[in-house]
Amino acid sequence: MEEDNFKGSSGGLTQRIEELQRKHDELLAETQYGGDRDHIIEELNKLKRETREIKKELARLKKPPLIVGTIKETLTHGEAIIESTTGPDFIVTVAEYLDDDDIVPGTRVALNKQTLSIVKVLNPSVDPNILGAEILAKPEVTYEDIGGLKDQILEVREIIEDPLLNPHKYKNMGIDPPKGVLLVGSPGTGKTLIAKAAANRTDATFIKLVGSELVQKYIGEGARMVRELFSMAKERAPSIIFIDELDSVATKRLEQATSGDREVQRTMMQLLSELDGFEPVGEVKVMAATNRPELLDKALLRPGRFDRIISVPMPDKGARESIFAIHTRGMPISSDVDFGVLAKKTEDASGADIKAICTEAGMFCLRENKEEIAMGDFVRAIDKVISDSPEREIKKQVMFA
Repeated sequence: MEEDNFKGSSGGLTQRIEELQRKHDELLAETQYGGDRDHIIEELNKLKRETREIKKELARLKKPPLIVGTIKETLTHGEAIIESTTGPDFIVTVAEYLDDDDIVPGTRVALNKQTLSIVKVLNPSVDPNILGAEILAKPEVTYEDIGGLKDQILEVREIIEDPLLNPHKYKNMGIDPPKGVLLVGSPGTGKTLIAKAAANRTDATFIKLVGSELVQKYIGEGARMVRELFSMAKERAPSIIFIDELDSVATKRLEQATSGDREVQRTMMQLLSELDGFEPVGEVKVMAATNRPELLDKALLRPGRFDRIISVPMPDKGARESIFAIHTRGMPISSDVDFGVLAKKTEDASGADIKAICTEAGMFCLRENKEEIAMGDFVRAIDKVISDSPEREIKKQVMFA
């Protein structure tokens, strides 16, 4: 099928060249019989340029395909050992016009189909899932956007910010800061916000990936994605890697495991290797979050990896008041709105719940075409978001079962 398409493409170009040649001959004949010479010469030049471009395209289509390979080892006298996509390893020559500094182990290269000589150095491949991670050059979230959690923010600033902004302090003290930070808490308590705020303060690139995206179907794919994730973080340094739902890729190892469990374990082993492989005082920091810490493998929590665990609790009354104030900063609030009363009415609410309540209160106000959001709008929003939430219904069913 591809061969037919190629023949069709090249055949059409050849036909076009023949048409241009006929037109060229006609114009030449016209000049001999007294036509507008300047106009004809201009047309001839345009035809010549178009003919050259079509011939280049035709030559490109006829060019033989190249084989993709990976350099395993460099040898002397312009030779290298490569692992090709065709199967076995080969000792091949390197084209003289290639820079020796580019011919290093692990580099992807293009090989001549007949001689397997290295003729081109390719850009490193990055998995689309890694490229599709949430990458923010500088997140807009700041610590002022987080209600409560003062102790947690202080710890993160000591572990993440200081090593990135003032690495000389740790070198002078002769200590290494914790390599990895694990945030533990219920959903919606602000774990991701803390990581984004840290990236904002340090002007670091924020790379967020959900742990389940590292679990792949084929053997070795998840481990390769972990390598590419850390490689991309080093290229975009200073950077902060944030792995959400870490428990989906770092569960405890079992003696009797299925093939799927073993693949998850291979991915976790690569993650451990990457955590061991970079400097604690460097331009790449690793943060992770989970709401199921009991599922994590102990090897991940030993000193030198995720050795600092920060608990992110549900907000207390004071924190809920500040969260209400944060999420209503740009909203037209009536004078009768009391954040203290709202905080009492939302005892079991998380930060995400409070944000949803503020949004719903605004929706009630819009529905009634009012200019300000009243206390009653917030009360109705609380009933809708919390009292009628699926979690509450499930709890009721369990209690009265």
